Amino acid sequence: MSTPPVPLSPEQQRQLVDRIGHGLASMAPPGTWRAIRAEYRAAGRHIEADVVVTGQDGVPRAVQPPPELLRLFGTLRAGMYRPGAGTWLGAVLTVDAGRGVDADFAFDREPQWRRTPPPIGFQDELRAFPRAEQQIPDWLRRRATPFDGIRTPRIHDGVDAAGRPILRRPPLPPSEIEPVLAYLDAAPVILASRSNGPDAFAPERTDAVPLSFRTDGAWAWPGAVAYYLREHGVPPDPDLVAHIRARRFTAPAEVSEAATDLALAAITGA
Repeated sequence: MSTPPVPLSPEQQRQLVDRIGHGLASMAPPGTWRAIRAEYRAAGRHIEADVVVTGQDGVPRAVQPPPELLRLFGTLRAGMYRPGAGTWLGAVLTVDAGRGVDADFAFDREPQWRRTPPPIGFQDELRAFPRAEQQIPDWLRRRATPFDGIRTPRIHDGVDAAGRPILRRPPLPPSEIEPVLAYLDAAPVILASRSNGPDAFAPERTDAVPLSFRTDGAWAWPGAVAYYLREHGVPPDPDLVAHIRARRFTAPAEVSEAATDLALAAITGA
């Protein structure tokens, strides 16, 4: 189990910003660019990043951000968490060939998403970086509102300053592990995927976590829930576990079309 997010000092934040700026500057040969702009947007596990290099000819060109850049942004975001006030959801770093690094952070403004995250992303955001009620902007509260009572589980309970997942939940009794796994795996698939995502608990596993979703008509959950229980012993969201117990560990063989549509809306925001 990891420790809660540890705030970075202002000096540590500045050092990390400079490190990101240095990484951006190294993405183009010296003397070939005027400015490099990186924009990072995140809500829960939803991450977007854009990097644009403006050459000496004044023409901006988009380039692919390297994984290390995304990791450093994630570390900075977790380290800038303020208890009760949350952390920023959007950041823009600009490196000017003559003036150095400039950074702007959006703690309360909604970023200009390339694709707006679904409600589960904003719910995860508020679980990972809790805010006092008066510190939740109206737009964030609306974005986090689930659709028609369909619930989605917490995968973990936040991240620490290094971006590692935190767990603050009771373990499953050994006798319930297999029945819970059977329930999670038996519910109807509502969103299939042939690809896998990275393992948050084992970063070296970059293509391991199923990206499919299932529903029992009341909850909708990603394949990550069963995967983390099976591979790492991570218990599911306690409310989901209570729900599974109430159903005597028996998942429905099918759900109504209306329930499927609501579940899809809950996880995609569509």
